[in-house]
Amino acid sequence: MLPFPGGVEDPSNGSIVFSLGAALLYFLFVDAKPSLPRSGVKTLAIGLLAVLAGLQGLPLLLIAALALSALGDWFLSRDGEGAFLAGLGSFLFAHIAYIALFSMAGEGTQIVVDEPWRLAVAAAMAIFAVTMLVMLMREVGPDLRFPIFVYVCAIVLMGVAALSMRNPWVIAGAVFFMASDGILAAERFLVAAISPHRVWMRFAVWGLYYAAQALIVAGFLLR
Repeated sequence: MLPFPGGVEDPSNGSIVFSLGAALLYFLFVDAKPSLPRSGVKTLAIGLLAVLAGLQGLPLLLIAALALSALGDWFLSRDGEGAFLAGLGSFLFAHIAYIALFSMAGEGTQIVVDEPWRLAVAAAMAIFAVTMLVMLMREVGPDLRFPIFVYVCAIVLMGVAALSMRNPWVIAGAVFFMASDGILAAERFLVAAISPHRVWMRFAVWGLYYAAQALIVAGFLLR
């Protein structure tokens, strides 16, 4: 059953169906070599969520975050350090948009301090980030250390900003996003190139990432 009236021909329903279809199709490309079809399918999955957000009149910051994420997906699906840095930059700005969005829609940092479970999750996010930074700084070259440091700080701030909201869908999405990024960083920089774990890690990264973005969109649709 589709969430909006009018069937699959409705633009909003169509965006959901084709976004989910692209997300599922990308599982066939997860372990494939870079190619234009692979990049196109990956970009389309999140790009259509941005279209859905626009069609439903959701906040411009959400649309911007999704569009920047789709752009980051394109870059990260290509080869080379330049494409990686471009993807990192796109997702950095996406997280900044999410920080602003959650800060405006949330109830401020006081709610995180006042409710123990939120404070515990925030502390876990901080510990996770520090641990990842320590491990990554030992493995990456000097050119990547500062960009990765800035990015990790941004995603932690995004997670904490999400915790200021009462919407459980958005909070779950932020947690999934951080988990996806953590596995991605480990797969790219910490796991040996010949490790058999790389395959399942790539599948986990995509599944968690798409679920994260979909949960955040759902959270704003269901408010």
